[in-house]
Amino acid sequence: MTAEQPESLAADAFPTALRAAIQASGLSLDRIQYRLRARGVSISVTALSYWQSGRRRPERAESLAALGHLEDVLGVPTGSLIALLGPPRPRGRVNRESSRLSIEALWGNTEPIALLLKRIDFTTDAALTKLSQHDRMEIGADRGEKLIGVRQVFRAERDGADRTIMVYDLELPGRPFPRVVAGDTCRIGRVARDEDAGLIAAEILLDRPLGRGDTTIVDYALQHPGPPYSRGDDSYCRKFTSPVREFVLELRFDPRALPTYLEQYTADPDDQVTSRRKLEISPDGKAHAVALDFGPGIMCVRWEWPD
Repeated sequence: MTAEQPESLAADAFPTALRAAIQASGLSLDRIQYRLRARGVSISVTALSYWQSGRRRPERAESLAALGHLEDVLGVPTGSLIALLGPPRPRGRVNRESSRLSIEALWGNTEPIALLLKRIDFTTDAALTKLSQHDRMEIGADRGEKLIGVRQVFRAERDGADRTIMVYDLELPGRPFPRVVAGDTCRIGRVARDEDAGLIAAEILLDRPLGRGDTTIVDYALQHPGPPYSRGDDSYCRKFTSPVREFVLELRFDPRALPTYLEQYTADPDDQVTSRRKLEISPDGKAHAVALDFGPGIMCVRWEWPD
């Protein structure tokens, strides 16, 4: 037996025991989430799914507290699941900067994303480090989404990187898909859509293959058809599979139709909210949110309209 095998067995013990406990309880993940919520515990179905698959494990204080309630809900002895977690994984700057998640890992339902990605080529995306990202979203007077402009700065970590990928979730399937339009620094390659899931993915082709250490700026836009413009779920989320030094989101609301409340929040890869803060909207409809040294994870802004 090698030195790595005991650690591997310990790592497998928790998800194996959790899966067995869930199966024995006869409860679906949705029902488990409902029962936890009744106890005042907020945890997503995605997080529960990741825990039982072994893709993630509870480590933050809030997650460990939730695990204690989960043991009660599943009817297993107190502390029996927590005892199987083993020592926490190393944290810190080096570990964080070397981390990179798969694209599917940031979606609760991974199957539609995985099938969509098989239809395009993003083989050199992992060779690019995203240094900064600037998104601009325009919302019309009819509360519909007009435009999302994207500007990214990348650095190549090896020779030959020539493309990145764009994945966009309509949030409300059935809405018309936006048109992906390249700026003057890139081209649009293959585009794949999943009508039922409301997902679109596209190859963003760089103007030339990069050498190791080269940087490039990529800009493109998602143009929604209209007017009238289709309304989403009144939020905008950007998912980061790896850390980014700077993310800026600009929002432009029509001054004739301003929301009454605007909030920025972040979530970890398990979809657990990690921070919240209220944002101000100027009389001419402008607002922005900033995140520094963020990811992997999800940053969102949501808004509420007057009745």
